[in-house]
Amino acid sequence: MKALITGSAGFIGTHLKTELEKNGYEVICCDLKASEDTVSMDITDPERVKQVLREYRPDLIINMAGQANVGLSWKKPQLTVQLNTIGLINILEAVREENPKIRVLAVGSSDEYGSLEERGANVTEDIPVKPITPYAISKQAQEEFAQLYVRAYGMDICMIRLFNLGGPNQGLGYMISDFASGIAAVEAGKREYLSVGNLSSARDFTHVQDACRAVRMIAEKGHAGEVYNISSGTTHTAQEVLDRLAALARVPVEVRQDPARMRPSDTPVVCGNHDKLTAHTGWQPEKTMDEILEDSLNYWRSLQ
Repeated sequence: MKALITGSAGFIGTHLKTELEKNGYEVICCDLKASEDTVSMDITDPERVKQVLREYRPDLIINMAGQANVGLSWKKPQLTVQLNTIGLINILEAVREENPKIRVLAVGSSDEYGSLEERGANVTEDIPVKPITPYAISKQAQEEFAQLYVRAYGMDICMIRLFNLGGPNQGLGYMISDFASGIAAVEAGKREYLSVGNLSSARDFTHVQDACRAVRMIAEKGHAGEVYNISSGTTHTAQEVLDRLAALARVPVEVRQDPARMRPSDTPVVCGNHDKLTAHTGWQPEKTMDEILEDSLNYWRSLQ
């Protein structure tokens, strides 16, 4: 199988490349900037997308490109829609014109579910989505277009809703990496304290390597037209994550709550159900929360 990954230089993309190559795939890496092993492709440029498909003729496209920061989506909603929604439409149009048999994985987010206060302990794919952030709306629109292309053109598309991830190489702007980077900076004497936002929300976290294994298994065994949650099935509050990371710290860490870090429309509790993914592919999460936190903290320590 020849797999093309868009956004290959990103957090998930780098781990996904490793996962696919480890399992015998020929991987075509695509990102905005070309390098020795990366093809330059902007998914907002439809002609360039078609050109790359004609040249490399992949069997599988996994779309990891886009704007993935929820906070930034409030500041730049137009850019978020352009990258997340229009970008996928460009890919689907290119596939439809060049080779409709290519399998496409459209990667969305658990944020599509929105506020799930009374149902957040068991979020299945059939729960009606109610996106409440610009980012979530862009991902839900992406998914609607993917479903449309399945129905209208019979294309081979699977849709993914990723819950929260953690692990090495994750950038700033996400809870675990923000906490871990701050603690590593305190340990290194570069910061006096750690600033945090809302600590009461609870989230479902999966190790990025487990998530990439799930993506590969969906590519191999997923059913066209289906939506799959990738989640661990357990939740941890921000306070618990902070406490566990602080316990791993090599020095005492002072914590200060910063009102500027409070997100609008923050969802209190979200926990994913991965029963359909497990039934269709056999996937189960393997790495623990402690491994996620240790890997993230050690990554940030290595950058000090």
